[in-house]
Amino acid sequence: MTKNSAHQKRQALRHLMTQQETLIAPGIYDGYGAKLVENAGFAAVYMTGNGVSASLLGKPDIGQVDLTLMTDHARRVAHSINVPLICDADTGYGGVFNIQRTIEEFEASGVSGIHIEDQTFPKRCAQFEGARTVLERPAAISQIQAAVASRVDSSFMIIARTDCAESLGLDEAILRAKIFIAEGADAVFVELKPHPDTLAKISRIKAEVNATCLYNLDVGGPISQLKASEMKSLGIDIGIRPGLARGVFGFAMSQALNSLKVHENLQEMQSQIWSGKQYNTALGLAELEEWEKKFS
Repeated sequence: MTKNSAHQKRQALRHLMTQQETLIAPGIYDGYGAKLVENAGFAAVYMTGNGVSASLLGKPDIGQVDLTLMTDHARRVAHSINVPLICDADTGYGGVFNIQRTIEEFEASGVSGIHIEDQTFPKRCAQFEGARTVLERPAAISQIQAAVASRVDSSFMIIARTDCAESLGLDEAILRAKIFIAEGADAVFVELKPHPDTLAKISRIKAEVNATCLYNLDVGGPISQLKASEMKSLGIDIGIRPGLARGVFGFAMSQALNSLKVHENLQEMQSQIWSGKQYNTALGLAELEEWEKKFS
């Protein structure tokens, strides 16, 4: 039952960023999902604010998950796994003083890294229809400067996200990304809408920014169809799939509930439902029982 420390997991994340293969971090919203990702052999996990909003509040991503709610939840998830956890930190939850506390709280939670975006408050989920407004460039830069200055553990990863490409153009997004890196961010996340030339844009961003680049693989379009083995050469160093757990759970749970409603039992679904033994195996019950025996 050896557990890696938060610092060890952060160092592991930094090492993974430099490898020849793209780091894929499947999206989850709780400790159970995080364990399943780790058990499947993935080297990192991503916790989505959208999914946390759904699981804790039963609401879409409309900005109601605050810092305390997110970091309190992240603490439990981070400690449930032995691999790095990357978290969505929205806009940093306010101005530069709020950014300072955001970094303190996420560091204390054991998370390995976060991304902070340059949207104005109240933010809009990138997957919602409609335009998103962003901070003026100086304010966006100040947020990243504050985040970097607030970091205590130098291995804690700060990913600077910009949502300005859609409204202000790719040139502005690249300029912001370059400045964010110059100000100490460890990676950039340029949010892109699905488009036939998305892959060309990604290659351009990598060439001009010359830094670690993270992308959302669930946005649709060409990027969603890529295999992990194809991504690194295009300029994708980290690929997150925020919608995985919430989408799979929504579909599977709806199927099971509909079957229960129609057939009044779950016999039609039995082959698609884990037994108690399978469930406990996934959570490592046998290992925990062996550990307990040492003290019996």
